[in-house]
Order: sequence, then structure tokens, then C-alpha cells
Amino acid sequence: MHEQIEPLFTQVLMICDEEGLIGRNMFAIDGCKLKSNASKEWSGTFDELGRKKAKLERASKRIIERHQSQDSLSEELITQDLKQKEKLDKSADKITEFLATHEEKTGSKGKPIKSNITDPDSAKMTTSKGTIQGYNGIAINDDKHQIILQAQAWGSVGEQQTLQPAVKQLKQQLDKLNTDKSTDEQTIKFTADSGFNSEANLEYMAKSGFDTYIADNQFRKRNPLFKDSETYETEQEKRRLKRSKGKPRLFTSEDFHYDETTQTCRCPAGNDMWRSGINVKSHNQKYTRFCGYLKDCKVCPLQQQCMRQPPTKTGRQVQFKNDESRKQLSYIDKMKAKIDSPMGRRQYSKRLGCIEPVFGNITVNKGMNKLTLRGQTKVNAQWQLYCLVHNLEKLRNTMH
Repeated sequence: MHEQIEPLFTQVLMICDEEGLIGRNMFAIDGCKLKSNASKEWSGTFDELGRKKAKLERASKRIIERHQSQDSLSEELITQDLKQKEKLDKSADKITEFLATHEEKTGSKGKPIKSNITDPDSAKMTTSKGTIQGYNGIAINDDKHQIILQAQAWGSVGEQQTLQPAVKQLKQQLDKLNTDKSTDEQTIKFTADSGFNSEANLEYMAKSGFDTYIADNQFRKRNPLFKDSETYETEQEKRRLKRSKGKPRLFTSEDFHYDETTQTCRCPAGNDMWRSGINVKSHNQKYTRFCGYLKDCKVCPLQQQCMRQPPTKTGRQVQFKNDESRKQLSYIDKMKAKIDSPMGRRQYSKRLGCIEPVFGNITVNKGMNKLTLRGQTKVNAQWQLYCLVHNLEKLRNTMH
């Protein structure tokens, strides 16, 4: 019923606006990761799925070989084995059909990523409760009565990639609402957490017209209120050690001795490095790149702190911003300065109370803690339906 749900969602939104439930003071975006109606055990790259298929076929073959070598097996055992063989063959055929009828997915860097046989549109996602096979329900809502203005479920798409299409849909919804109540977008504040932070997204939002506040993953660490907290620092250290599996901190560009005048560089071990590139472009910035000599890096006593893997083809690479790039602040740098200001911290602090109760209402009160349908179209309709019910409840409570 996706063709009926989407226009109905807009119609309810228009009624909410007529009743004055949409304040247009602040919009917040976030995602709610939900389990899909598919097992993560049926996920893998095409290479992994091919190996799983071969393993199933070998197990099926071993059953036949055992029957041929042992004539004294009981009828009951033979029946059980044949049922097991049928199950193995069915699973192998399922993988064969999937590999023949689907194309392998690739990530942002062009490398193969996992596909799911049961629901190819879903994806493996990391949550606070572990890894799930599911979708990310994205929503944008208003802070006055927590009315959801935009809702869409995404599968194998990173959270950063959902911001721009979501904001485009938000603008379309605002255009459909009562123009007499429309507000200049310059006065509407827009907040998002660090999951949506990227140079491309910040540039897009800077041109969108919204007064945007998007945190980065070091935002709290720069905040004096959190920086002085021993508990926060301890938790941060625990997470860092868990990610690095106890390995020492890797050297950053700040640990290298770069002389901009002579255009020379020495590594933390004191070895000279050669300049491998100048005016190298990355994220709209220009860098000078240096590379360590392979013969030095191979025998360096600081190798574990400098490189994640032992060098094989090239030494450690490091790059430094050019003069021109340092003078020209990136959108990320501009946002850091904006969100670190007293006004920025005050505005961003409202994000949590604006968006999180919406997901709590849908997942706990409405029982939408797992998706029951499969495929992007059906899942998106299911997510929009629950967001629609959330808006109807807000409308009913207000009218009573």
C-alpha cells in the first residue's frame, strides 16, 4: 500500500500544520536502526557466498559417500540423512540462484560489500546492542510537538548519504504545506548528530538556507563540561582501546617534523622522507605528501606505532595542508567553530529532546521494534505508516 501511504502521510501533515502543530523553529534528523525480516547469517560478499555454497555441497556429498561405504545403516538414520541432504541442497541452490540473478554491491571505495540473500535491500548495521541485519529508519521532525515531516527507510546506504535526499524531501513537504504559515528557511534551525557530518553534507547544508548545527565525533571532547569529566575520559579511553585491541596509538601528522620552508620532512624515528606529491587534492583541500623510504620503514623500531600493517611496497605516507588550504577553512572547520560557540552548544543541546522521544514512541509504545516486510519499497511503506500513526496521535492529543 505504499502508493496510498505516502500521499496520506502528506495529507495528515497538512492537517497538523493547519492546527498549528508545526512550529518551524527547529528541525532535527536522526536514524532508528531496526532489524529486518532476514537473517544476517545469509549475508556475505559474492566470494564469501560462493565459499559457503561449496561448503554446503561438500557436506551433501559426504552424506552420499557415507551411505555408499556403509550398507548396514538403519532406515531411520538413512531417512534423517536424506532430509539433511535435501536441506543442504536447497540452501546451496538458493545461493546459486542469488549469485546468478544479482549483481555484487560495492562500497564507496569500490570494494565488494556484503549482500543478503533473503532481503538484498537490507544491510548489516552496527548498533549499541551489536550487529543486526536491518534498515535505518530516517526521520526529520519539528521541535514544537515532535511532528515528523519526512520519513524514509534506508538499507545498504550509509547514514551520511541519507542527509541530502532527506532534506530535499523536507523542502518538498514544506512547499506543500500552508504557504501563509511558511517561515523563511534562514530562521529555521537544523540539527543532526555526528553520523551525518561530512564535508559534502556541510557544504550542502550551508547552501540549503537552514541555520545548521551538525556535531562532529570530537564535539564533546572539546566541550570543557565534558573534558573535565573523569568518567567521560575513562569511557573514551576504554572505547579507544577496544577499537585498537590494545595496540599503541598510531602516529599522526603532528608527530612528524615538517619544514615548510625547505619542504623537507623527518619521521618520528628521525629518518628523512621523500616528497611524493605537491598540491595533492583531498576533500577540497590541497596537501604536500611525503613518503618514508621502504628500507627504513622495514627495520624501524617504531613500526607498530607508525603503520597498521608491516610495509611491503611503500613506506609510511603522511601529508600536510598547504598554505592556501590552511587559510581557506573547510566546511568542517567552520562547523566546529560554530558548534563550539556558546550559542552553538545551546542550540545543539536541544537536538536530543527533539528527535529521540519520537523513536522511543514508535519502537516501544507502538511496538515497531522489528520490520516484518522485505524489500526497500515495502519496508519504507511500513516505516512511513508508523510515522503517520505517530503524527495522528499527536494530532488527536492536541485536539482533545
